[in-house]
Amino acid sequence: MPEISKEDIARVKALGFLYDKNSEDRFNGRVITRNGRITAAECAAVAEAAKKFGSGFVTLTTRMTMEIQGVPYENIEPLREFLAQYGLETGGTGAKVRPVISCKGTTCQYGLIDTYELSEEIHKRFFKGMSIPLPHKFKIAVGGCPNNCVKPDLNDLGIVGQRIPSPDMDKCRGCKVCQIEKNCPVKACSVADGKVVIDRNICNNCGRCRNKCPFKAFEEYTNGYRVYIGGRWGKKIAQGRFINKVFTSRDEVLNIIEKAIILFKEQGVKGERFSDTINRLGFEKVEAQLLED
Repeated sequence: MPEISKEDIARVKALGFLYDKNSEDRFNGRVITRNGRITAAECAAVAEAAKKFGSGFVTLTTRMTMEIQGVPYENIEPLREFLAQYGLETGGTGAKVRPVISCKGTTCQYGLIDTYELSEEIHKRFFKGMSIPLPHKFKIAVGGCPNNCVKPDLNDLGIVGQRIPSPDMDKCRGCKVCQIEKNCPVKACSVADGKVVIDRNICNNCGRCRNKCPFKAFEEYTNGYRVYIGGRWGKKIAQGRFINKVFTSRDEVLNIIEKAIILFKEQGVKGERFSDTINRLGFEKVEAQLLED
């Protein structure tokens, strides 16, 4: 086997095949799952590909992709052709929008939004349809509720499902043992002067108070999305901050994502992450640009 050049290693990395440092000619190929969910047929295809073209092992990555391990250099193209028959592809590296990750909010008891549908739309529109070079990688995560299982605030852009309470105070009896106060997981509610009061600075819009009031004071809610920008996990950690608006339509969220990517492309400096761009420009200035028409 001739030695594989650095140029070829870099070329196949762009295709999603990362050099295995424990070998001379083996690579680990990342299979993109769109939103962390694949069909049984696709799962079987990945397993078959691992047996035919790799070592027989499949690893699940932290970014919700599947990695076929131990692929010889000469098997890379045959592997990609095999996966393409099942609508699957490899990739997900480089200074561009990375594959989106999603929690199982669509099916989770706490999920407030359809995370799978939104994540797949983001995948189609921005990973596939807007694959433009950026100053650095740009990671997106979609979380179904404020439990933050996929750490949306530690991604360049994160989305969190919201359920904003709109209580009917005329129905509130100011109960001595208030079920809203008792069931609030973040202790944002309390009874004062005969009425339950929500501290909006504490409330994270998890919606867990819905239908808990026996007098039906907490029945009405607005579903929405909170968007975090500037998060990062790795050698340098930065916690994202949320834009000071809860968006109530999916189109609004998709537009914000597009604006953030374009802003990063146009105003970011090569080699810096989106969090660095935000710190350099100022969060308020970036927020104002994203909220502009």
